[in-house]
Amino acid sequence: MSAMDLDAPVSIASHFNKPEQTGATILCCECGSSIDGTTSAGALCYDCVKLTVDVSQGIQREATLHFCRDCDRWLLPPSSWIVAAPESRELLALCLKKLRGLHKVRIIDASFIWTEPHSRRVKVKLTIQDSVSEGVVLQQAFEVEYVVAYQQCPDCAKSYTANTWRACVQVRQKVPHKRTFLYLEQLVLKHGAHKDTINIKEVKDGLDFFFAARNQAEKFVDFLTSVAPVRMKKSQELISMDIHTSTKSYKFSYSVELVPICKDDLVAIPIKLAKQVGNIKPLGLCYRIGTSVNILDPTTLQTADVSTPIYWRAPFTPLADVQELVEFIVMDIDLLPTQKGRWQLAEATVAKATDLGSNDRTFYTRTHLGNVLHPGDSVMGYMLTGTNFNNPNFDALEASNSYSSQIPDVMLVKKFYARKKKSKNRNWRLKRMARDEGDLLPKKADQERMDRDYEMFLRDVEEDTELRNTLALFKAQQKAKADAEAMSVVETSDGEDETPKINMEELLDDFDDLQVKDDR
Repeated sequence: MSAMDLDAPVSIASHFNKPEQTGATILCCECGSSIDGTTSAGALCYDCVKLTVDVSQGIQREATLHFCRDCDRWLLPPSSWIVAAPESRELLALCLKKLRGLHKVRIIDASFIWTEPHSRRVKVKLTIQDSVSEGVVLQQAFEVEYVVAYQQCPDCAKSYTANTWRACVQVRQKVPHKRTFLYLEQLVLKHGAHKDTINIKEVKDGLDFFFAARNQAEKFVDFLTSVAPVRMKKSQELISMDIHTSTKSYKFSYSVELVPICKDDLVAIPIKLAKQVGNIKPLGLCYRIGTSVNILDPTTLQTADVSTPIYWRAPFTPLADVQELVEFIVMDIDLLPTQKGRWQLAEATVAKATDLGSNDRTFYTRTHLGNVLHPGDSVMGYMLTGTNFNNPNFDALEASNSYSSQIPDVMLVKKFYARKKKSKNRNWRLKRMARDEGDLLPKKADQERMDRDYEMFLRDVEEDTELRNTLALFKAQQKAKADAEAMSVVETSDGEDETPKINMEELLDDFDDLQVKDDR
């Protein structure tokens, strides 16, 4: 048999007993340790690769963020502006988009490093991974510092430039005091209805809201219609027209007028209208302004709602407002079994506070405040006897045989709490809209009247629970007193008078200062 005989038997055992082939090993050129030469990165071991190779090379370590101080928005290149809170996910995403070369590596983790708020610096810690060679993956952490640069956004720039708005909502209320208007302002702030405005300007009898688009103004008008009894008139003005394409540019103005009736006003409803809305007595009090005018007859506790279309079909003005209230002292009070909600019907004997010590003149009347009044309390009310209102609706009541005998001498409105002229110890505060006073520089007398109206509104918030539930109240920054944590009363030195306080559980913790001013 020849040496190359192909049919010769082959030993299977000798085939499987061949020694296994091992990979070639080399020494690391830095530390001399033995490594696999087929997977080594430049003849370096893994420990030496971590020391010598920088996978973050090519990624920015410094960048700039542009921030608009007027609207608190950040620039998202090339031309978008976004709202992002400090150390939020939105701001972190914006920071990562600003870095060049970050798409070449894999991001493992990203987080903010705390910096001083006034330092205008934002620091982000990044952890990335990248493949150095086959089988070698490095992970590295590093910091990126951002400089916050101020830049005005186009929307805010328009607010400082003339003839840039496209729609204006003119809100007016022609009354000597602004309590309903102040209430409307709080509703606007609570629901953020003014967020699309480019400017808010204060004018006589109201405010002007300017918008960059017509649909934003219409949305704001719809909000006003849903929370207050208003009527609206629309007008438009042609700015420019292209005769070649027939393209026209308009400015739209929406005139919104609030009803000239406020809470606690004395009203005389037309007799015909009083019969239509529930056959209520034409003389009563306005106890609430919502989507309609709510009237209360304090002698019977009967209520009626005058809807917005019905009111503007036959509008009427109040006989007297809260500025004409007179202080009375309760001499005696007898409760009646009639009760409706928070009201209790009672028969009271009162005397004017100014008449005490000079005469013994007293007045007998029925009131809805039976559950809060006690002998010796002070109460505010309207003096009807001997008063000339010069109102056609009231004159019709006096001339009517059915209602002339039902006109009381005094109509009580609310309990009077003796307190300081302007309280500085409140544990709560409200937002106020940041507005442009324009050419109306308030005089000293006007400023005093505005402060007096606002203080009166704050007292209404403290005394009226239903009114308070519709508003957003915030905790004051100063340290609250221990006895202010419960809804209780604070006794005066003689221990007779009680002043209502607001429960701390009703107040919100965070106070957003964006586009509002702090008013304590």
